[in-house]
Amino acid sequence: MWRQARKLVVAVIGTTVLLIGIIMMVAPGPAFIVIPCGLAILGTEFVWAKRLLAYAKQRVQELTQRSSSSDPPSARSGK
Repeated sequence: MWRQARKLVVAVIGTTVLLIGIIMMVAPGPAFIVIPCGLAILGTEFVWAKRLLAYAKQRVQELTQRSSSSDPPSARSGK
């Protein structure tokens, strides 16, 4: 019984945070911080959310590496 109650509370809180983050995509606010927080909360109980968060982390790392490798040499050296 406690397990189901915990899962329900995590689902409600995580979904609320995730929806707030989605709203922040069009409204002012740090959506790129809030959405992963909502997925992290949901990921404590749901495998799909944990997988989605891991995928998002991987994509951000790939984009970061790609953007840093495409910078002109003068921008990377700080000149």
